[in-house]
Amino acid sequence: MEEELKCPVCGSLFREPIILPCSHNVCLPCARTIAVQTPEGEQHLPPLLHPRGPAPPPAAPPGPGPGPGAAAAPLDAESAAGGGEHADKLSLYSETDSGYGSYTPSLKSPNGVRVLPLVPAPPGSAAGAPRAGAASSALTCPQCHRSASLDQRGLRGFQRNRLLEAIVQRYQQGRAAAAAAKCQLCDRSPPEPAAVLCEQCEVLYCAACQLRCHPARGPFAKHRLVPPPGHPAAPGGGEAGGKAAGGGGRKVPTCAEHDLENYSMYCVSCRSPVCYQCLEEGRHAKHDVRALGAMWKQHKAQLSQALNGVSDKAKEAKEFLVQLKNLLQQIQENGLDYEACLVAQCDALVDALTRQKAKLLTKVTKEREHKLKVVWDQINHCTLKLRQSTGLMEYCLEVIKENDPSGFLQISDALIKRVQVSQEQWVKGALEPKVSAEFDLTLDSEPLLQAIHQLDFIQMKLPPVPLLQLEKCCTRNNSVTLAWRMPPLSHNPVEGYILELDDGDGGQFREVYVGKETLCTIDGLHFNSTYNARVKAFNSSGVGPYSKTVVLQTSDVAWFSFDPSSAHRDIVLSNDNQTATCSSYDDRVVLGTAAFSKGVHYWELHVDRYDNHPDPAFGIARINVVKDMMLGKDDKAWAMYVDNNRSWFMHCNSHTNRTEGGVCKGATVGVLLDLNKHNLTFYINGQQQGPPAFENIEGVFMPALSLNRNVQVTLHTGLEVPQSVKQPKLPSN
Repeated sequence: MEEELKCPVCGSLFREPIILPCSHNVCLPCARTIAVQTPEGEQHLPPLLHPRGPAPPPAAPPGPGPGPGAAAAPLDAESAAGGGEHADKLSLYSETDSGYGSYTPSLKSPNGVRVLPLVPAPPGSAAGAPRAGAASSALTCPQCHRSASLDQRGLRGFQRNRLLEAIVQRYQQGRAAAAAAKCQLCDRSPPEPAAVLCEQCEVLYCAACQLRCHPARGPFAKHRLVPPPGHPAAPGGGEAGGKAAGGGGRKVPTCAEHDLENYSMYCVSCRSPVCYQCLEEGRHAKHDVRALGAMWKQHKAQLSQALNGVSDKAKEAKEFLVQLKNLLQQIQENGLDYEACLVAQCDALVDALTRQKAKLLTKVTKEREHKLKVVWDQINHCTLKLRQSTGLMEYCLEVIKENDPSGFLQISDALIKRVQVSQEQWVKGALEPKVSAEFDLTLDSEPLLQAIHQLDFIQMKLPPVPLLQLEKCCTRNNSVTLAWRMPPLSHNPVEGYILELDDGDGGQFREVYVGKETLCTIDGLHFNSTYNARVKAFNSSGVGPYSKTVVLQTSDVAWFSFDPSSAHRDIVLSNDNQTATCSSYDDRVVLGTAAFSKGVHYWELHVDRYDNHPDPAFGIARINVVKDMMLGKDDKAWAMYVDNNRSWFMHCNSHTNRTEGGVCKGATVGVLLDLNKHNLTFYINGQQQGPPAFENIEGVFMPALSLNRNVQVTLHTGLEVPQSVKQPKLPSN
């Protein structure tokens, strides 16, 4: 966790940390050293930063050590000369309302922070005459290199990260207490640091004295050994520091804008806590404001949920490291076995075999070294990721322990994103060995003596039968995923695999995948269908036998959402792409993520908003339907469009079967697509709208919808086909 508590500029533990607009943190003293000017025309500092007296020489970039103090000399000198708040308030002009500048300084210090050297003012310019708008101050984040402009408050405009400050203080106190705990039985001078405390004996032991004086057997077997007081792992180890830094006696934080007001609400738009007076002044009047306690609990729950995923990956990584270390031993043993076998075969041949034997040994050695290198690289890479994830987990757990809602919410969004990114770094295949422990080498010792100089490793066997991993095979909607592996003791090389699938009706198998991967997902299958799958391996000698056949059943009903990639750009999706509205007064089309070519499917759309009597249209369409006009006006869509009184069926811009009964806010429109009977039927609030709207439809269809900005609908899928429907209304004349 210590890496999480270090400033990216000075490399030391944070001192007075502030939160940048990009959600990263930096020490306040370090922020003063990396704040630079953003000139518009000429690259000169404004008069605010010129020292009182002769112009100073250009400042050198800050060093990599704890150099913020030295690098801040020009600013501190100005403050000592009477500048006062000028060290923080570097400029009176903000470059943009968003807080991000567009200027990127050209130099880069050894610690990676971009800086701008001091440049003397041009000859003839008045050092004491400020030029309004001539320059604006900026601060470049040392981690993501995004530039943030300073407003009139200077560095005081950035929020103080009180939560991080409290954790740093508690961490320092815990580390100091742990270092102060010495072994009480050591005969060394000075005594060794204590490693454990016996709760029954009330004695501190170092590791050596604990083994010698307090063995885990006999009468000591029931004694409880715990970490020494002050150790971070000790029970309540951080309580003293927590209380001192921000526990029960901590002063309730007040609003940065209004010192006498406490934070009571949280502005979701600005992502910052606000007080009652902030809301009264109207600055956040039109913003989405929530209760502070509720948002605190919500973000804590999100962070905890994200941590669970990282914790599972860390556990898998530890198991994977054990697997890799076992693999190292197997490679060593198998390599030695192959060398011994090779030497025995070569020594049995005539003397002419000696020179060729050395060449073959070299090949085996290179193969072993390659495998060892690959595994060591995986171990190092996985260890680094595990250490980073563990440090982030420890830091997040400390953050969750805090009882400061406003401080927590200052950093919760960034932490949640970091934890999610940390979880996503364990991509598919990251926890699988890249090499096997087997050596795919076979020595042919039967050729005649005349062919000794052509002696080499050969492969003469077909690959064995792949083993399907049934625990990893699964189905989801109309997709199936299959996984397989080779037998554990197989020595025959494999160049690739061929996966075959039938048509879902017991028909002939067809190839759906050819490649080296051992995991494959096939999309676009029929719903409510049973598929048979099998796989075989091949190498240069030929194709091996088929595996056993696995039977996979696709979902009975379809679960899908609106597809943002196929929607018109004016369509606005929310609620995990289940709710759709439109930003245009014209009709715009959006499709679903599922495609149907077989079976019976039913879904419903709930009308959440209905203003000014628009005409939304519901139905099905092909993938290439026109998206910028009402559904059904071209020959690629079949739809029912409806107003507040009646409905019509439409295809190829032809209107048919007008039926009484419209929609309003709260209404439900059902769509029944029966591809067994090749027809399409519509329902409004459970009432069938006329006879089947369309018949003799065949092909591949996707759920579709067209609407404008006066309508909002929510999609409901995974529904069973209605068992009983009301009698259809007669079409009106």
